[in-house]
Order: sequence, then structure tokens, then C-alpha cells
Amino acid sequence: MMKTKLLVGALGLLLSVSAFAMSLQDAKSSGFLGEKNSGYLGVVKANSEAKTLMQKVNAKRRAHYQKIALKNKISTEDVASMAGKKAIKATAPGNYVEGQNGKWVKK
Repeated sequence: MMKTKLLVGALGLLLSVSAFAMSLQDAKSSGFLGEKNSGYLGVVKANSEAKTLMQKVNAKRRAHYQKIALKNKISTEDVASMAGKKAIKATAPGNYVEGQNGKWVKK
């Protein structure tokens, strides 16, 4: 009986933690993350949860860019740069993007 209560409690805690996990859209619309010209996310406003999310997303992007680069026999940096332009263009108004001067601006 005690094991069941502990298991239910642990499961509840796990579910409540994941319910509060920040989504990429939340991080962007809250002004924590923005799209960089390089094709990766950057930290606009310090937040540890957003930074962790950024690192995970950037790692996935890097892997995806590498696959595309190998397939098309171009550099990963060129793929990332093209992706950055598309991501900035697709960014919702009010979210942050890296400006030409390297500073964050609201779109």
C-alpha cells in the first residue's frame, strides 16, 4: 500500500514538472529566446529553463543542418545561414530576432 502511494506521488510530481516545461513558442513569445541570423536560437533575456531548451533545440538543428549539408555537398554553416533567414522571416510579430547589427530587435 505504501509503495503504491509513493508511486502515485512520484508520478504526480513527474507529470506536474512536465506540465510546467517551457515550450519553444512560450520561450520566444515571453522574450527569453530569439532567432539568430546563424540559424540557431539565442538567449535574449536570461532564464535557465529557456537556456536549456535553446541548447536542446540548437543541438537538433545542428544535426539536421549537417545531414542536409552532407546530402547537398555544401557547408553546414551555409545550410544554417539559409535556415536562419527563413526562421527570421517566419518569426511571429512581437518575437525577437537578431538584427543586422547583431542586437536583438522585436519583429
